[in-house]
Amino acid sequence: MFYFDHAATTPLDERVLNRMLPYFRENYGNPSSIHQFGQKAERALEDAREKVARVLHCQPAEIVFTSGGSEADNLAVRGAALARYKTSGERWILTAKTEHPAVAKTAEQLAQEYGFLLEWLDVDQHGAVKRETLRKAVCDATALTSVMYANNEIGTINPIADLAAIARANRVLFHTDAVQAAAYLDLDVTKLNVDLLSLGAHKFYGPKGVGALYVRAGVNLVPHQTGGGQENGQRAGTHNVPYIVGLAEALSLAFEERESRNAHVQPLRDQLIGSILEAIPEVQLTGHPTERLPNHASFVFKDVDGNLLLQLLDSAGFACSSGSACKTGNPEPSEALTALGYSRDWALGSLRITLGKDSAAEQVDSFLKTLPALVEKARSLNSKFI
Repeated sequence: MFYFDHAATTPLDERVLNRMLPYFRENYGNPSSIHQFGQKAERALEDAREKVARVLHCQPAEIVFTSGGSEADNLAVRGAALARYKTSGERWILTAKTEHPAVAKTAEQLAQEYGFLLEWLDVDQHGAVKRETLRKAVCDATALTSVMYANNEIGTINPIADLAAIARANRVLFHTDAVQAAAYLDLDVTKLNVDLLSLGAHKFYGPKGVGALYVRAGVNLVPHQTGGGQENGQRAGTHNVPYIVGLAEALSLAFEERESRNAHVQPLRDQLIGSILEAIPEVQLTGHPTERLPNHASFVFKDVDGNLLLQLLDSAGFACSSGSACKTGNPEPSEALTALGYSRDWALGSLRITLGKDSAAEQVDSFLKTLPALVEKARSLNSKFI
């Protein structure tokens, strides 16, 4: 099997695992305890916080550890919106339907259950939020804007620094979901201008089940998990020390090796895009042709069942993913592809190929030799049921 689904998750880096292991066994204390076992765990926790802060160019106190990227998104969007409404009454939330469900569904819940007013920002043909779109949407009653750094499904990179500058000029909080971006893009929050930024460790060769949220000093959040006073009262619960140590190590490695990793995957990505567009009829690249993640290639094929294509690829030894979700046997196009204006006969045939630091040219060559026949087979099988 060749693994081409690194946007879904990445394998745990062995160096990260080795860094984590002592905190499962020898140094197993609770960092909230005052004895020496607890003190060792607390030291590891704060060292990890400092490591993350160095990559983000922020203060350690501005880092909140969570159970993953989705929780970080939830805490940022719900926590900031509720706090803003409580202190100054703003009720508008701005985001896009191309956002990850952790953001989009949280915004919907705030509108449905808490009386917030939600405006969906339009995206261009590549799935990006334009500066002028945000400039026209912000108003005095806007509490929060959330626009993802890079799209998980189509790979498009948004102009976050410019968008955040517009929000800041209008005294609007700005959050970005950087879960997909963290492995490949600059996370310097001073350059990005953001107030809140979400991370998930398993997207950059760290463990699943741990994430982090940058919260700019002075930004208030209403916590959604209460109990003890962990994370300065912003997220209660006993710290998952081994996983937090793993997140920090993985993020540091991603920062140190970013240039070499990008240089490795981008030519392979370009080969995938060029060859697939040339070799297969009725195919379109989704997302921006150049302003996209360096490891990310995504397509739609007309009159193809994307889930069937994934099964055929899996049987042939390739692990990929699709943007369409199969719900109780009834495939539906993804929100992102619908927002881009693709009709159902195109949107159901999506394919995402995401490379990693260990992907090899030979694997890509093998994939490109295999894919055209499988797309043809999927079209043939699909036509029998239309």
